[in-house]
Parts: sequence; C-alpha cells; structure tokens
Amino acid sequence: MPSDDTEIKEIVENSSTWITPLKSEMSKVLIGQDSLVESLIVGLLTRGHLLIEGVPGLAKTLTVNALAGCIGVDFKRIQFTPDLLPADVVGTMIYNQQLGEFKPKLGPVFTNLLLADEINRAPAKVQSALLESMQEKQVTIGETTYDLPDPFLVMATQNPLDQEGTYQLPEAQLDRFLLKVIVNYPNRDEEREILNLMGTTASNIRTTKVISKQDISKSREAIDLIHVEETIKDYIVSLVVSTRNPETNSNLNHMIRCGASPRATINLILASKAIAFINGRSYVIPNDVKRVAHDILRHRILLTYEAEAEEITTESVIDDILNTVKVP
Repeated sequence: MPSDDTEIKEIVENSSTWITPLKSEMSKVLIGQDSLVESLIVGLLTRGHLLIEGVPGLAKTLTVNALAGCIGVDFKRIQFTPDLLPADVVGTMIYNQQLGEFKPKLGPVFTNLLLADEINRAPAKVQSALLESMQEKQVTIGETTYDLPDPFLVMATQNPLDQEGTYQLPEAQLDRFLLKVIVNYPNRDEEREILNLMGTTASNIRTTKVISKQDISKSREAIDLIHVEETIKDYIVSLVVSTRNPETNSNLNHMIRCGASPRATINLILASKAIAFINGRSYVIPNDVKRVAHDILRHRILLTYEAEAEEITTESVIDDILNTVKVP
C-alpha cells in the first residue's frame, strides 16, 4: 500500500481520468442534470444506492440508461405497482415438467444498474425484498444464494406530489439509501436546450462506452487511499451528533424527533472521499462534506409535529446545522 503522498496523489489523478469523459458523454443526452450525474458516480464509487425524488418527466430513466451505455453494463427497470410480488423482483423457483424438478428463474434485480420506478407504490414486502438485496448484495432463491453482479447500483424514485395509494418507506429502510437526491425542473435556458435535443421523432439518442468495470474497481481502491484529516473526521461526527442533540441549538430545540444513525457518519466520509476523487484530489476538504451533507442527511432526520406545524423543512434544519457547527 503506497504511503507517500505524492504517490497517492498520482494514483488518484490517474484513476480519475474517466470522470470528465463520462460527464461529457452523459451531457450529450442529458441537459441540466449535472448534480444527479455526480450523485450516480458517487453511488458507483461507494457501492451505495440512491433515492430520487422528483416529478415525472425529469429524465430519471434516461439518466440511468445513459450511464449504463457509458459503462457498457446491463440496465433494467422495474415499475413498482400495488400488485407486485417479491418474486417479480428477486426471482423464484419454476417447475420444469420435462425434467421433473424446480429450476431458479432469476428476477430483474440481477443486473448492474436497476431503476426502481415509484418504489413507494409497492407493498412493504416487495420493498423489503429489494432493500435486502441492496444491503446484502445477494439473493436467496429456494435453498441457493446468488451473488448480485458488480457494480450493482439501485436508483429508486418516488413522486413527491401524488401520495394516494402509496406505501411510504419506513425510516429503517430509508436509512439504507446512501443519498436522497431532489431533482428539480430545468431552468429556461436548459429547457430550450432540451427542446433542441429532444424535439425530434428520432430515437437514436444513445451514449457510447467510455469506461469499464475495471476502471470503477481501480477507482474504489484509489478512494480508500484518500486522506481525511482528523479535524474533518471530528467535523463529520459533530454534524451527525448535532442531529441527535437539537437541544444544544436554540434554533432546533423541539424540532428534531429522531436524528441520523451511524450509517450517516459512515456515508458522509465515503461520499466526501468520492467527491474529492471526482475532483482529482487525494485529500478531503470541508466543502466536500458540505457538498454531500444534504443528500446524506435529508432522509435520516425526522421532524417533530411542532416543526411540521411551523412549516420547518429538513433542508432548513440541515442548513442551520451546517451554519452552526464549526468548520475546521
């Protein structure tokens, strides 16, 4: 393992050369989704999964499909509905009459990039089946356990507007997502670019392969070499602990019902390293932590009824914590 800072810097710089070509290739079919693309890269690098919240039509499916084309891996999409069964996701045993025995039929979860569309429309047992495979990176069908392919990234979406007929994800399951990303409408200029790009009957808008699975594996090894100062580690812990002790902040007193779990601490440092890697740095700076703080914490903080009555949002709570905790 390299110990010299110069050597580590060189490894990180050499391993991250695919970032710019990937973003460039993705921009050929995506307009105004730079933040979402970066979040997907963070998920790939850290083996994490994403929960995406946004109204329909914001190119969530196109984004994952384009990323699959850039890496040259398999992509599948599951439309979650109330009548979906766990077997429809992970697979089941099928009886073969000719052979007189049961054979496994693997479900769509056996892919590299999986889009779980409107995950909150499926019952809890279906959600649990998917989330278990996300956590364990394996699925048991019958008496046999099957490993999921690597890389394996789940991007689950939910509609923030229509809540009728939905099954909200429990907090314990939400905690398993690395990031919760909010996708907003494009601005006027971006909308105009989308019109120029997509205003055609042609369906040949595709991305070409610019990186490989090996590039991702090497990048993960490089991320483990990225240096994090002790003061930044303390900063990360302070941010998470602040969500659990709102009484120490006069602005947040009686506003937080439940704070972030230790998973938030682990994910903050992993995602911060990934951001440093994306920027070609061999060390983490406080701005890397701030960059991912909202996406890491927004689904891990539960507000009190008092806060909701006063129309306090999770975003404003995180802003207050970032403004209050001393930056190293």
